Amino acid sequence: MIGKNVKTDFSSKVCDPVIDPTAYVHPLGAVIGNVIIGKNVFVAPFAAVRGDEGQPLHVGDDSNVQDGVVIHALETEEHGKPVEKNLVDVGGKKYAVYVGSRVSLAHQVQIHGPAVVLDDSFVGMKVLVFRSRVGRGCVVEPGCILMGVSVPDGRYVPAGTVLRDQAAADRLPAITDEYPLKTLNRGVVHVNTSLAKGYGAQK
Repeated sequence: MIGKNVKTDFSSKVCDPVIDPTAYVHPLGAVIGNVIIGKNVFVAPFAAVRGDEGQPLHVGDDSNVQDGVVIHALETEEHGKPVEKNLVDVGGKKYAVYVGSRVSLAHQVQIHGPAVVLDDSFVGMKVLVFRSRVGRGCVVEPGCILMGVSVPDGRYVPAGTVLRDQAAADRLPAITDEYPLKTLNRGVVHVNTSLAKGYGAQK
């Protein structure tokens, strides 16, 4: 489903999603409202990207939103006025959720804004990112919870970690050549951009 949001006291504008023609949204996926989807993005079955409460939501070029992923956000407007605490700034622009380029959101990830995931990062299965920021070139291994933290560039979060303390986030291990998942995201991006192109060609 691709469709407009509805007008409410927390959403004064009705918007269609802006989806690059090279992106592919599976018919069993949902992209609703104030959402920007970049080039070669693959939105898989049962994924939901809902820009009908917090908005806008941004998914950058060559990223993937896999099966069962939810991207949503807390309200960013109240009676026509912005709710600044629920907005994030990336490059001088305000978003409810910002997902950069070449980002993989694996099965059943929840990105709940305000939240940021920057370029070339992999977010593993069943991860929750809420009121948090994931830096560039990171790996968040499966089953993690990130709340109220900023993960520095080039770090990984071990599987199952519950991260609510910035000091702990600052101590996260760096991704080195020995880290076994260092190149995982590259392959995942290749697979999913290929799927976007292949399924898109069948439309």
